[in-house]
Amino acid sequence: MDLIQALILSIVEGVTEFLPVSSTGHLLLASDLLKISQTEFVKSFEIFIQLGAILAVVVLFWKKLIGGIGILKNIIAAFIPTAIIGFLLYDFIKAVLFENILITIAALFIGGILLIVIEKLPFFRHSREDGNPKIDSIEKLSLRQSFLIGVAQAVSVIPGTSRAAASVVGGMLVGASRKTAVEFSFLLAIPTIAAATFLDLVKSDFNFSSNEVLLSGVGFIGSFITALVVVKWFIKYVQTNNLFWFGVYRIILALVFLLLFYF
Repeated sequence: MDLIQALILSIVEGVTEFLPVSSTGHLLLASDLLKISQTEFVKSFEIFIQLGAILAVVVLFWKKLIGGIGILKNIIAAFIPTAIIGFLLYDFIKAVLFENILITIAALFIGGILLIVIEKLPFFRHSREDGNPKIDSIEKLSLRQSFLIGVAQAVSVIPGTSRAAASVVGGMLVGASRKTAVEFSFLLAIPTIAAATFLDLVKSDFNFSSNEVLLSGVGFIGSFITALVVVKWFIKYVQTNNLFWFGVYRIILALVFLLLFYF
């Protein structure tokens, strides 16, 4: 991997981390297109640059993070399921799931269908901004509801699923407005991604060359700047729009890559 490739991957990460389109899936697919081999460092790099993206969330939402113990409790409750599954299945996730691009493509496709269904079925209208949602702020989420959102997020250990999509859908299923579900997904990313990065660094014994450290630094900065822009835009977007077209995008992307790699 060279500096240009590292910068491209960091931009892909910054754009896709908080959108319901799967940052991991896009990184795996982008790496394949750029002819970047999935070495142990590249796998670690793709996890590490997520820290830059979550720093953007910390910068934008720091007032919420320090403003209420209730929000912190909800974040912790939602983080628990992913922490347990991620720790127990770490080796399987990296050695098996990340090695099979067909899994990523399938997860992109299935996730796209689910987003379309959720936005179109009358049953889910309570989660729309014009549908009088039951929960219109993170503070109103109970610990049980937060935990269930965390269970939904845990599915995203499968590359291509999208942590953002899983947690947002989980939030809508427990009765949160789309905007509330999206904001909670942003905040939940902080412990989730930080823990994943720390675990990966520990597993790798911090064994990186000076060039790899430089590439990681470039990736961190690139994803941070990109995520700042995208998070601001997405918050405004969900206030007046739904997630239907993200579902369509996922399906099209899955089909395009299926044709590229298997036909």
